[in-house]
Amino acid sequence: MKPVLVLLVSTAWTLTAAQYYYQGLMDYLENRLLAIEDRMQFWHDQSLRYHTELQDFRKLTAETVDGLSNEHGSLFKDLEGAAVRVDRVEREMDYVGAQTSPRACAKQAEKVVEQGVWGLEESRGEEEEEDDWEELHSRVSDCVEIISGIRSVKILKRVGGPKGMWTRDPRSSRVYVFNGTSGDVIYQFNSVQDFSRSPGVAGSTQIRLPFAWSGPGSAVHNGYLYYIMQEADTDLQVVKYDLMSGVVTDIAMFPVDSRASVYNLNPETVADLAADDEGLWLLFASSDSEPNINLAKMDPATLDIEQIWDTRCPRDNAEAAFVVCGTVYVVYNTRLVSRSRIQCVFDVNDIVISEEAPLLYFPRRYGAHASLKYNPEEKQLYGWDDGYQIIYRLTMKRKLLV
Repeated sequence: MKPVLVLLVSTAWTLTAAQYYYQGLMDYLENRLLAIEDRMQFWHDQSLRYHTELQDFRKLTAETVDGLSNEHGSLFKDLEGAAVRVDRVEREMDYVGAQTSPRACAKQAEKVVEQGVWGLEESRGEEEEEDDWEELHSRVSDCVEIISGIRSVKILKRVGGPKGMWTRDPRSSRVYVFNGTSGDVIYQFNSVQDFSRSPGVAGSTQIRLPFAWSGPGSAVHNGYLYYIMQEADTDLQVVKYDLMSGVVTDIAMFPVDSRASVYNLNPETVADLAADDEGLWLLFASSDSEPNINLAKMDPATLDIEQIWDTRCPRDNAEAAFVVCGTVYVVYNTRLVSRSRIQCVFDVNDIVISEEAPLLYFPRRYGAHASLKYNPEEKQLYGWDDGYQIIYRLTMKRKLLV
């Protein structure tokens, strides 16, 4: 009997302890669930607050964007109006410059005494005047003009790609078009009028050259075409081609670095030939490390180099150049295309210095000049601007003796 009683007491005690244990476990689990519910409620409140703030921020952003769009439209209209006014001012300045620019002087310096410009006094004797004239003649030869301004601009048409060259032979009045930066075909028109009236290059005479030309740096002078030929791993060569007979009459080797371009903004121009009243010139860079543009005077008959100068005009940001009466005019621009300007001038006779030459701006048109070719008979520049063929009529004045 006693063992049974002990067993019953032990069982009752075990059941009581188990009941207390499970009750504690249930209380613990309930507390944890309540804590989780509180945390979930907190997260819900936080999420609702963030959602409300995000909605407010989205609304504020939309209002700000709308305001900026309205301001952008207003600013764009103001800029358009400013551009119209700037163009109007440029046209008025061009007109005023054309009306007030000095008249072009004669090519031959027949009147050397004019208001004391040449430094000759009227009281001098005939012998002293003759000595001064001989000195003046030896310095400036028979060409005494310098550019004073751009009188007018004529946009003729648009033919070809953004790079190219066109020019007119003063001897025959024929027009020659070089489309692109290299090739062995050029297009010949009988006159500027024929070129302007023709659709594209239709109606032209195609001339296939025996050697391909390289870069928009060719020149036409007295019935001959002078152009640059550049072959791989060879020096630069100047080719003289007779446009009447269609044969090459001479080829000259020019020892320069074939990788160097004369104008940094037009790397395709490895050298640039120019013709003016005094003959044939070559603009080049002796090497890629050379900072300045070099000038060479060439004999148009034999292609011999007569003299070489360092123009002190930097290649950096240069896009083109041309020669008038032995004076080099270098045209500069920026990589983000703006208005082209003549910013550096070099005179082989040291009569005109760059610091005293006027800073001339070209009227802003389409892009940047791929080439500029001077015609000494017409006093005009033939420019290639982003595929547009443009004629710039120049005004000239007499050089001053220094």
